[in-house]
Amino acid sequence: MPVSNDAQTHALKADSFGRILLVQGPEGPFVRRDLRATPLWLRLPAWWLARREARALKHIHGMADVPQLLDWNGRHLDRSFMAGDAMYQRPPRGDVAWFRAARRLLQQLHRRGVAHNDLAKEANWLVTEDGRPALIDFQLAVIGDPRSRWMRLLAREDLRHLLKHKRMYCRESLTPVEKRVLKRTSWVRDLWFATGKPVYRFVTRRILHWEDNEGQGPKP
Repeated sequence: MPVSNDAQTHALKADSFGRILLVQGPEGPFVRRDLRATPLWLRLPAWWLARREARALKHIHGMADVPQLLDWNGRHLDRSFMAGDAMYQRPPRGDVAWFRAARRLLQQLHRRGVAHNDLAKEANWLVTEDGRPALIDFQLAVIGDPRSRWMRLLAREDLRHLLKHKRMYCRESLTPVEKRVLKRTSWVRDLWFATGKPVYRFVTRRILHWEDNEGQGPKP
């Protein structure tokens, strides 16, 4: 989406994989992931992640409470703006209705054959201005047949992460079934903690110098 030179932009976030900008376009505000600020040695993984997000957003186009893909040209990704706050900024403490709506939102996503795959981060859950749940940041999303064993496993992991947030903010409302889901970890989770997590921590903390900052990347 072309942006005029006099367009107003506001930086929402900056990390090693680019900048996230709020742009005031002629038809209203939208969010741009700009890869041009990415260091040369990280441009390929940044491009791969942005391309993955673009594919996922295109796949769920028209779905409510997720971003709508506006443009992807290999250098920047534009998506619709959703007004709200990240979960950690406006916790849905004691809000049973919010968590019910969040579960329905996940079910809609999974029926369309998409697993978000990064819902442990509270920064990826929004509480919209009118109090609804919404999802952002689909860089790690997986697309597949919702009836396949692999996608059902990933969908269950998405649900487990939602229930972990519910345990944090609405513990008294956890049902017996939800408590059992929380106790049963999958081999994907166990494998990640045994292999992928140590590598992720080394790369993000030692190489990229990120801190444990709600998934927002490095602190300024």
